[in-house]
Amino acid sequence: MTVTSFAPAKVNLYLHVGPPREDGLHPLDSLVVFATDVGDFVSAAPASDLSLEVQGPFAGALADEPDNLVLRAARLLADAAGVRPMAALHLQKALPIASGIGGGSADAAAALRTLNALWGLNAGAEDLERLGAKLGADVPCCIQARACRMQGVGEVLAPAIVPPLAAVLVNPGALSPTGAVYKAFDAQRRIQEAAPLSGDAPSTAAHLIPWLRGARNDLEQPAGALTPVIQETLEALQTIAPDALVRLSGSGATVFG
Repeated sequence: MTVTSFAPAKVNLYLHVGPPREDGLHPLDSLVVFATDVGDFVSAAPASDLSLEVQGPFAGALADEPDNLVLRAARLLADAAGVRPMAALHLQKALPIASGIGGGSADAAAALRTLNALWGLNAGAEDLERLGAKLGADVPCCIQARACRMQGVGEVLAPAIVPPLAAVLVNPGALSPTGAVYKAFDAQRRIQEAAPLSGDAPSTAAHLIPWLRGARNDLEQPAGALTPVIQETLEALQTIAPDALVRLSGSGATVFG
């Protein structure tokens, strides 16, 4: 039996970041949605040990990662369940690396879902989310891969109703490492007050876009300063579509419109 899970691209429609806590982590507030047709695939089949094969357009970028998030997720789940980590994993890598659309986090979440089914563990979504939080802030929201409001340091999730949105994702082909972007954000010391977003997100795209304009991505400026092609991509996309909401997703480098 082979089990396969889709790992869709994650898009932060807005992302507000607070000052670091005593543990160094930043409190977040973000409205997160997921693509229906853009993402990776994680498959698992029974095996006598644990292995991972990576293929796809961005497989080469992971060649030097012998212990990436997919393998770490597998070991974490096996340890929590008290089972041996035995599976032949396959990752079809279509999402760019360090791109702000949750590629690694989505892959880890898909691995947890896939192995939960393959190993017959019957762990619930909340159990998988708690495990996922140990792997990264975006992993819990990627477990169910549905629109949600993400708070805390990624572990506080609330369902959100978001209308279908047509979007373009533009990745300029540059890496935007999350750690470096947060370091630049902290160095700026320009923490802003939370935008006055009242109530739930509007239920129609015509009302949602103006509502989102009252928010922002706090990592957009520091990411653009570190990687100038991000700012160039934002400006190019806004020029093509002047009326569109154009913003960076996550810590970049992917821009959406």
